[in-house]
Amino acid sequence: MFRIQLKGKKAFIAGIGDDNGYGWAIAKALAEAGCELIIGTWAPILGIFTTSLKNGKFDESRELSDHSLMKFAKIYPIDAMFDKMEDVPLEVRDNKRYAALQGYTISEVAEQVEKDFGKIDILVHALANAPEVTKPLLETSRQGYLAALSSSSYSFVSLVKHFGPIMNPEGSVLTLSYIASEKVVPKYGGGMSSAKAALESDVRTLAFEAGRKWNIRVNCISAGPLRSRAARAIGMIDSMILYSKNNSPLSKDLTADEIGSASAFLLSSLASAITGVTLYVDNGLHAMGLALDSEALQKKEPATV
Repeated sequence: MFRIQLKGKKAFIAGIGDDNGYGWAIAKALAEAGCELIIGTWAPILGIFTTSLKNGKFDESRELSDHSLMKFAKIYPIDAMFDKMEDVPLEVRDNKRYAALQGYTISEVAEQVEKDFGKIDILVHALANAPEVTKPLLETSRQGYLAALSSSSYSFVSLVKHFGPIMNPEGSVLTLSYIASEKVVPKYGGGMSSAKAALESDVRTLAFEAGRKWNIRVNCISAGPLRSRAARAIGMIDSMILYSKNNSPLSKDLTADEIGSASAFLLSSLASAITGVTLYVDNGLHAMGLALDSEALQKKEPATV
């Protein structure tokens, strides 16, 4: 039986801010495989996250199969909207949530990670944001649309650009997408569907470019809905979860651990020939072309003679 083994490997995971998202589940799966974890937390919530961690709020979620607690080698503040400090507007630099922080742009974090840990083996992009996500596309402003692409798509390109040079050959990169990249999901707005489509396209291109340049793999998981903090901002996550359960080939709740397990596989040497792939981990919902709980299916067909 194959067993995922990542002992001696180092992973940088960008986008962990609590213990109920896919980023956390991926971290935990990697920890179970023996990987050393380095994480980046969105700069404005760094204090809240580190305080909660110190006070034991996440201890139950941190418990591994051997009853030890998942540990983070270091936690960095990161804001993936900015590549270098010159990009950060003065109003952001002077904001009280940023004023006490240093080195939170992508290039600075990559540079510091290399100084602290040397080369890494795994890079995970588990972040997305759209300030106007509750607005239909027709009501989304240009600024809101571009912000969604910058935070949710280009941030991935930038992470690969800056972390690629500090990754060991045969390393692996992973990002997270959603079926709205290719099918209409009403109320998933603000440019987020466009951002996810761009993200999946970039995965394929980066798989080629980063593969040839640094000999690293780049993949994506298209995950089903989860009631994470980020997903709750959409406003209809419970309905999306119910719809998925009612209409998927596997009629069950999707768990964060299932995303974690699939991620650990893609990030391990067991997937050494897999790159440029968007893998659906959604109980099969992506394969369906008909909603089984549709009112139209409940109507009786007219009798034929």
